[in-house]
Amino acid sequence: MIKILDLHKSFGKQKVLDGVNLEIEEGKTTVIIGRSGGGKSVLLKHIIGLLKPDSGHIFIDGVDISRLNERELDRIRRNFGMLFQDAALFDSMTVGENVAFPLREHTKKKDAEIKQIVSDRLMAVGLTGVEDKMPSELSGGMRKRVGLARAIAMHPRIVLFDEPTTGLDPVMTEAINSLIIDTQKNFNLTSIVISHDVKSIFKIGHRIAMLYEGKIVEYGTSEEIKKTRNPVLAQFLSGSAEGPIKMV
Repeated sequence: MIKILDLHKSFGKQKVLDGVNLEIEEGKTTVIIGRSGGGKSVLLKHIIGLLKPDSGHIFIDGVDISRLNERELDRIRRNFGMLFQDAALFDSMTVGENVAFPLREHTKKKDAEIKQIVSDRLMAVGLTGVEDKMPSELSGGMRKRVGLARAIAMHPRIVLFDEPTTGLDPVMTEAINSLIIDTQKNFNLTSIVISHDVKSIFKIGHRIAMLYEGKIVEYGTSEEIKKTRNPVLAQFLSGSAEGPIKMV
């Protein structure tokens, strides 16, 4: 569904992506792991067309989005939903208004239909009766769930998750992981998740890719990744200070 070929991106003299090759399978959850500041979020922004590569290609359903203009990209982006790390809710809007926002911006649906979709999406993430609350009244876990409800409001085919469990306690982390799994199944989503949480990646990921020094150095199923002999990946998974990954 998504194919990334020889992707390169630098910011000034800093090379962030140095020939990334990766295929994202349709209807599966692919988790991208790697060090903080290692380019995972930059890769995610290329997939949704927020950044243009210096060279290389990103194919979505066979269309190279790196060659599209902004209007063409807007049409492609309607296939996407995104859950940002901090949920990125509009603080001046109610929960219901936040979830309804993409529907009001990009569709001509009537108010009654939008209200029903908002209710359905909130129910899908385990929230009911919160439409009139403000984001400031919600816990961190609830904000994440509202963010996910908004991400799936337009029934996208692809949802991007940028470190969805960051800042959550272990109980809420487990709840969000279960929610990602259930949402992916119920809406038949292709999901791409950035995560540092080793326990989480094995729970939610059908496929796992390790980004290191601008390249995908390992890719496989959870079982294949657990059995890896790649020293970089093995060090990352164990959290050891000893190994080829240097502390800088």
